[in-house]
Amino acid sequence: MDVCEVTYVDEEKVARVKQQLSQQNPLGVAKVFKVLADETRIKIAYALAVEEELCVCDVANIINASTATASHHLRLLKNLGLAKVRKEGKFVYYSLIDECVKQLMEIAFHHQQEVAKNE
Repeated sequence: MDVCEVTYVDEEKVARVKQQLSQQNPLGVAKVFKVLADETRIKIAYALAVEEELCVCDVANIINASTATASHHLRLLKNLGLAKVRKEGKFVYYSLIDECVKQLMEIAFHHQQEVAKNE
C-alpha cells in the first residue's frame, strides 16, 4: 500500500498550504474541471482554443452534433465563465473568455500527449 509507515506532519508546510488555500476558491476551480470533464465540451473548448471564435453551426459540425446540442454545451461553458458569446446578425459566435482558458486547454492536451508517449 502507498502510505507512510509512520505518522509525521510537517506543520510548517501544512500551515503554508492551508493559508494559501484559504485565499483561493477551490470550489470554483472544481466547477471548471467538472464542466470540462465532458468529452464534447473538451472538444468544443479545444476548437475555440485553436480558432479563437466559432459560430454555433461550426461547432455543431466539429462535434458532429445538432446545433441545439452544440448550443447547449456552449451555453454551459458560458455560464461557468469559460466562454463568451457575440451575436452578429443571424449568427451567434462563441470564443473562450480569456487566454487562461486557452492555456489550460493547450496544457491539458500537451500533458495527454506526454502521458501517451510514456505508456
